[in-house]
Amino acid sequence: EFQTFQHYFKRINLRMAHTSRNSMLPGGIPKLSRSAVYRKRALYKRKKVATAAVTKETPLTKTKTVSGEKNGGTRVVPVQKTPRFYPTEDCKKPLRNRKTAKPTKLRGSISPGSVVILLAGAHRGKRVIVLKQMPSGLLLVTGPYKINGVPLRRVDQAYVIATSTKVELPALPAISDEMFKRKGKPTKNEKEMFVDNAGDNSYKISDEKVALQKQVDALVVPAVKKVDMLQSYLRSRFTLTKGQFPHEMKF
Repeated sequence: EFQTFQHYFKRINLRMAHTSRNSMLPGGIPKLSRSAVYRKRALYKRKKVATAAVTKETPLTKTKTVSGEKNGGTRVVPVQKTPRFYPTEDCKKPLRNRKTAKPTKLRGSISPGSVVILLAGAHRGKRVIVLKQMPSGLLLVTGPYKINGVPLRRVDQAYVIATSTKVELPALPAISDEMFKRKGKPTKNEKEMFVDNAGDNSYKISDEKVALQKQVDALVVPAVKKVDMLQSYLRSRFTLTKGQFPHEMKF
Protein backbone atom coordinates (compact mmCIF):
# COMPACT_ATOMS: atom_id res chain seq x y z
CA GLU A 1 0.00 0.00 0.00
CA PHE A 2 2.81 2.41 0.86
CA GLN A 3 4.45 1.82 -2.53
CA THR A 4 1.21 2.53 -4.39
CA PHE A 5 0.67 5.63 -2.19
CA GLN A 6 4.22 6.79 -2.94
CA HIS A 7 3.77 6.12 -6.67
CA TYR A 8 0.51 8.13 -6.64
CA PHE A 9 2.21 11.17 -5.09
CA LYS A 10 5.09 10.91 -7.54
CA ARG A 11 2.58 11.12 -10.40
CA ILE A 12 0.92 14.16 -8.80
CA ASN A 13 4.30 15.90 -8.37
CA LEU A 14 5.25 15.17 -11.96
CA ARG A 15 1.89 16.51 -13.11
CA MET A 16 2.15 19.65 -10.96
CA ALA A 17 5.69 20.38 -12.13
CA HIS A 18 4.47 21.19 -15.65
CA THR A 19 1.39 23.23 -14.74
CA SER A 20 1.54 26.99 -15.00
CA ARG A 21 0.87 29.26 -12.05
CA ASN A 22 -1.04 31.67 -14.25
CA SER A 23 -3.84 29.78 -15.99
CA MET A 24 -5.80 31.28 -18.87
CA LEU A 25 -9.46 32.23 -18.51
CA PRO A 26 -11.97 32.01 -21.38
CA GLY A 27 -11.26 34.68 -23.95
CA GLY A 28 -7.46 34.46 -23.62
CA ILE A 29 -7.27 36.54 -20.41
CA PRO A 30 -4.70 35.45 -17.78
CA LYS A 31 -6.04 34.68 -14.30
CA LEU A 32 -3.28 36.58 -12.48
CA SER A 33 -1.89 40.01 -13.26
CA ARG A 34 1.79 40.72 -13.88
CA SER A 35 2.27 42.11 -10.38
CA ALA A 36 0.59 39.03 -8.84
CA VAL A 37 2.90 36.67 -10.76
CA TYR A 38 5.88 38.83 -9.73
CA ARG A 39 4.87 38.41 -6.08
CA LYS A 40 4.13 34.66 -6.36
CA ARG A 41 7.48 33.91 -8.00
CA ALA A 42 9.27 36.08 -5.38
CA LEU A 43 11.17 37.88 -8.11
CA TYR A 44 11.73 40.84 -5.77
CA LYS A 45 14.14 38.69 -3.73
CA ARG A 46 16.41 37.89 -6.65
CA LYS A 47 19.40 40.06 -7.43
CA LYS A 48 19.36 41.61 -10.85
CA VAL A 49 22.71 41.26 -12.58
CA ALA A 50 22.91 43.40 -15.66
CA THR A 51 25.45 42.42 -18.31
CA ALA A 52 27.02 45.41 -19.97
CA ALA A 53 26.64 45.46 -23.72
CA VAL A 54 29.89 45.22 -25.66
CA THR A 55 30.31 48.37 -27.72
CA LYS A 56 33.01 48.83 -30.31
CA GLU A 57 34.74 52.18 -30.19
CA THR A 58 34.68 53.81 -33.60
CA PRO A 59 37.66 56.06 -34.31
CA LEU A 60 36.86 59.74 -34.80
CA THR A 61 39.99 60.47 -36.83
CA LYS A 62 42.04 58.74 -39.48
CA THR A 63 45.53 59.18 -40.92
CA LYS A 64 45.63 60.33 -44.52
CA THR A 65 48.66 60.34 -46.79
CA VAL A 66 49.42 63.75 -48.29
CA SER A 67 51.55 64.32 -51.35
CA GLY A 68 54.19 67.03 -51.39
CA GLU A 69 57.70 67.26 -49.92
CA LYS A 70 56.94 69.98 -47.35
CA ASN A 71 53.54 68.62 -46.14
CA GLY A 72 54.88 65.96 -43.77
CA GLY A 73 53.62 62.93 -45.74
CA THR A 74 50.63 62.22 -43.45
CA ARG A 75 47.84 64.21 -41.87
CA VAL A 76 45.23 63.37 -39.21
CA VAL A 77 41.73 64.21 -40.48
CA PRO A 78 38.24 63.55 -38.99
CA VAL A 79 36.37 60.48 -40.26
CA GLN A 80 33.14 62.44 -40.69
CA LYS A 81 33.68 65.77 -42.31
CA THR A 82 32.01 68.68 -40.49
CA PRO A 83 29.69 70.89 -42.56
CA ARG A 84 30.94 74.29 -43.68
CA PHE A 85 27.68 76.07 -42.91
CA TYR A 86 25.42 75.80 -39.86
CA PRO A 87 21.76 76.85 -39.47
CA THR A 88 21.23 80.13 -37.62
CA GLU A 89 18.57 78.53 -35.40
CA ASP A 90 18.52 75.13 -33.71
CA CYS A 91 16.55 72.68 -35.84
CA LYS A 92 15.04 69.54 -34.32
CA LYS A 93 16.28 66.43 -36.05
CA PRO A 94 13.41 64.02 -36.79
CA LEU A 95 13.74 60.62 -35.13
CA ARG A 96 14.33 57.64 -37.33
CA ASN A 97 11.23 55.50 -37.79
CA ARG A 98 12.13 51.82 -37.95
CA LYS A 99 8.55 50.58 -38.08
CA THR A 100 7.48 48.80 -41.24
CA ALA A 101 3.86 48.56 -42.29
CA LYS A 102 2.63 44.97 -42.07
CA PRO A 103 -0.39 43.64 -44.01
CA THR A 104 -3.60 43.57 -41.97
CA LYS A 105 -4.65 40.07 -40.88
CA LEU A 106 -8.20 39.07 -41.74
CA ARG A 107 -10.29 37.73 -38.86
CA GLY A 108 -10.91 33.99 -38.97
CA SER A 109 -14.70 34.50 -38.83
CA ILE A 110 -14.68 36.70 -41.97
CA SER A 111 -14.12 35.47 -45.51
CA PRO A 112 -15.36 36.47 -49.00
CA GLY A 113 -19.11 35.80 -49.05
CA SER A 114 -19.67 36.24 -45.29
CA VAL A 115 -22.64 38.29 -44.11
CA VAL A 116 -21.58 40.92 -41.56
CA ILE A 117 -23.43 43.61 -39.56
CA LEU A 118 -22.19 47.20 -39.85
CA LEU A 119 -21.68 48.96 -36.51
CA ALA A 120 -20.71 52.47 -37.69
CA GLY A 121 -21.33 54.89 -40.52
CA ALA A 122 -24.42 55.97 -42.41
CA HIS A 123 -25.55 52.35 -42.90
CA ARG A 124 -25.00 51.10 -39.32
CA GLY A 125 -27.30 48.26 -38.31
CA LYS A 126 -27.57 46.91 -41.86
CA ARG A 127 -26.43 43.49 -42.97
CA VAL A 128 -24.01 43.41 -45.90
CA ILE A 129 -21.95 40.85 -47.85
CA VAL A 130 -18.14 40.87 -47.77
CA LEU A 131 -16.71 40.70 -51.28
CA LYS A 132 -12.97 40.67 -50.45
CA GLN A 133 -10.19 42.29 -48.43
CA MET A 134 -8.55 45.26 -50.14
CA PRO A 135 -4.74 45.78 -50.25
CA SER A 136 -5.23 48.60 -47.70
CA GLY A 137 -6.61 46.04 -45.19
CA LEU A 138 -10.21 47.31 -45.37
CA LEU A 139 -13.17 45.09 -46.26
CA LEU A 140 -15.03 45.68 -49.51
CA VAL A 141 -18.75 45.20 -48.79
CA THR A 142 -22.05 45.72 -50.57
CA GLY A 143 -25.73 45.32 -49.63
CA PRO A 144 -26.25 44.60 -52.49
CA TYR A 145 -27.55 48.07 -53.37
CA LYS A 146 -30.59 46.61 -55.11
CA ILE A 147 -31.70 44.79 -51.93
CA ASN A 148 -30.97 47.10 -48.97
CA GLY A 149 -29.45 50.25 -50.49
CA VAL A 150 -25.84 49.75 -49.33
CA PRO A 151 -23.44 50.55 -52.20
CA LEU A 152 -19.86 49.37 -52.64
CA ARG A 153 -18.04 50.59 -49.54
CA ARG A 154 -14.77 50.01 -47.70
CA VAL A 155 -15.20 49.17 -44.00
CA ASP A 156 -12.72 48.46 -41.20
CA GLN A 157 -13.20 44.92 -39.85
CA ALA A 158 -13.17 46.34 -36.29
CA TYR A 159 -16.58 47.94 -36.97
CA VAL A 160 -18.46 44.81 -38.09
CA ILE A 161 -20.03 41.78 -36.39
CA ALA A 162 -19.31 38.58 -38.31
CA THR A 163 -22.14 36.08 -38.75
CA SER A 164 -22.09 32.40 -39.70
CA THR A 165 -24.19 33.06 -42.84
CA LYS A 166 -22.27 32.78 -46.10
CA VAL A 167 -23.00 33.23 -49.81
CA GLU A 168 -21.17 31.55 -52.68
CA LEU A 169 -19.96 34.47 -54.79
CA PRO A 170 -19.08 34.27 -58.49
CA ALA A 171 -15.98 35.85 -60.03
CA LEU A 172 -16.18 39.61 -59.48
CA PRO A 173 -14.59 42.46 -61.48
CA ALA A 174 -11.30 43.96 -60.32
CA ILE A 175 -11.83 46.75 -57.76
CA SER A 176 -8.90 48.75 -56.30
CA ASP A 177 -8.54 51.26 -53.46
CA GLU A 178 -7.89 54.08 -55.92
CA MET A 179 -11.49 53.89 -57.14
CA PHE A 180 -12.68 55.19 -53.74
CA LYS A 181 -10.33 58.18 -53.56
CA ARG A 182 -12.05 61.54 -53.93
CA LYS A 183 -10.55 64.49 -55.78
CA GLY A 184 -9.34 67.37 -53.64
CA LYS A 185 -11.23 70.65 -53.59
CA PRO A 186 -9.77 73.35 -55.87
CA THR A 187 -7.99 76.20 -54.07
CA LYS A 188 -9.60 79.63 -54.19
CA ASN A 189 -7.75 82.74 -55.32
CA GLU A 190 -8.06 86.20 -53.75
CA LYS A 191 -11.12 87.12 -55.81
CA GLU A 192 -13.00 83.91 -54.91
CA MET A 193 -11.96 84.02 -51.23
CA PHE A 194 -15.33 85.28 -49.98
CA VAL A 195 -17.50 83.57 -52.62
CA ASP A 196 -19.40 80.49 -51.48
CA ASN A 197 -19.22 77.81 -54.17
CA ALA A 198 -20.23 74.87 -51.98
CA GLY A 199 -22.98 73.85 -54.40
CA ASP A 200 -20.56 73.58 -57.31
CA ASN A 201 -17.95 71.52 -55.40
CA SER A 202 -20.39 69.06 -53.79
CA TYR A 203 -19.57 65.36 -54.21
CA LYS A 204 -21.24 63.59 -57.11
CA ILE A 205 -21.09 59.87 -57.84
CA SER A 206 -19.25 59.21 -61.09
CA ASP A 207 -20.81 57.25 -63.93
CA GLU A 208 -17.99 54.69 -63.60
CA LYS A 209 -19.04 53.84 -60.01
CA VAL A 210 -22.72 53.59 -61.00
CA ALA A 211 -21.86 51.17 -63.83
CA LEU A 212 -19.62 49.13 -61.51
CA GLN A 213 -22.37 48.91 -58.86
CA LYS A 214 -24.86 47.62 -61.44
CA GLN A 215 -22.31 45.06 -62.64
CA VAL A 216 -21.64 43.80 -59.08
CA ASP A 217 -25.37 43.69 -58.23
CA ALA A 218 -26.05 41.62 -61.36
CA LEU A 219 -23.57 39.00 -60.04
CA VAL A 220 -24.36 39.07 -56.29
CA VAL A 221 -28.20 39.30 -56.31
CA PRO A 222 -28.70 35.90 -58.09
CA ALA A 223 -26.36 34.29 -55.54
CA VAL A 224 -28.43 35.79 -52.69
CA LYS A 225 -31.70 34.55 -54.17
CA LYS A 226 -30.40 30.97 -54.17
CA VAL A 227 -30.41 30.95 -50.35
CA ASP A 228 -33.85 30.76 -48.70
CA MET A 229 -34.95 33.83 -46.70
CA LEU A 230 -31.58 35.52 -47.20
CA GLN A 231 -33.05 38.40 -49.18
CA SER A 232 -35.44 39.39 -46.36
CA TYR A 233 -32.62 38.79 -43.82
CA LEU A 234 -30.40 41.35 -45.59
CA ARG A 235 -33.27 43.86 -45.79
CA SER A 236 -33.93 43.75 -42.01
CA ARG A 237 -31.89 45.88 -39.60
CA PHE A 238 -29.98 44.54 -36.61
CA THR A 239 -31.45 45.81 -33.34
CA LEU A 240 -31.14 44.96 -29.65
CA THR A 241 -33.88 45.06 -27.03
CA LYS A 242 -33.68 45.10 -23.24
CA GLY A 243 -31.85 42.11 -21.80
CA GLN A 244 -30.10 41.18 -25.07
CA PHE A 245 -26.29 41.21 -25.06
CA PRO A 246 -24.34 40.80 -28.32
CA HIS A 247 -21.39 39.02 -26.66
CA GLU A 248 -23.76 36.23 -25.54
CA MET A 249 -25.37 35.79 -28.96
CA LYS A 250 -24.40 33.38 -31.70
CA PHE A 251 -24.73 35.00 -35.10
